[in-house]
Amino acid sequence: MKYPVLLFFIFSLLPSAAWAQTSAGNWVNPVRSFDELFPGFGESKKRDVFGADGFIHSLENKESPELVPAPYSGIDIYNIVMRNNPSYLAESLLVIPYQNREWDRLDAFNALGKVRDLKGRLYHSHTRNSEIPLFEDATRLESDKKTNPVPDPAPAKELPLSDTVYIRLKDVNFGNSYYRGDVSISQYGVTYKLSNFKNLTYLLFPVIKEEKFSAILYMEPLVEGMLIYSVTGADASDFISNRIDIPSAIEKRLAVFIGWISDGLKSL
Repeated sequence: MKYPVLLFFIFSLLPSAAWAQTSAGNWVNPVRSFDELFPGFGESKKRDVFGADGFIHSLENKESPELVPAPYSGIDIYNIVMRNNPSYLAESLLVIPYQNREWDRLDAFNALGKVRDLKGRLYHSHTRNSEIPLFEDATRLESDKKTNPVPDPAPAKELPLSDTVYIRLKDVNFGNSYYRGDVSISQYGVTYKLSNFKNLTYLLFPVIKEEKFSAILYMEPLVEGMLIYSVTGADASDFISNRIDIPSAIEKRLAVFIGWISDGLKSL
């Protein structure tokens, strides 16, 4: 068998996604485009996605999601969130255009490491009619058992396969709230799953019980910029839901986390 035929046979056995070779000779995945992952978006919605705040909204009870990745994309965070049978859902999509250089998965991972930068991030309070900090304090913790503060690490130089971080946020509404952030690295992107490992309380009443809040953010470097796609779910009792606007609370917190990642990337 001649070499050209042999090479053709070998490459025909590779996954359907094409591969590209860098100048250094390393084989890497090609960068995908937004239209590959989210085909069929109208121009109006795409303008929102590529705008400063992206597209974000809450889903009504049993409403189907609007932001559905292509089946072949390998992105399926919606069904992961739905495993907890949440009573409230929110979804968001943002593409941040590249700045002075293109960002990669390592940049996304390092942006997630800046936990203390969550402190003081503002949101608009309709009740107070002003911009106020959502998290009055933010710190990384040693573990879920040992909740003493530890500093954020220096930016990583190599991408790990996974990572777990424990966080305490002094929430303007819920007081001290405790989260576990699980980071996993896939072929194309970085997935960040945030869940509460203690109850979220309001005036001493449990609002969202342990592990009943889950926000999954998926980041992937695209041709057009860094994608941040997220689905968030929460389960709250009817007693609390009648007193707190849970969909609004979820949207605000999701927007703050997305803005935190966006600013973290831009500062690299």
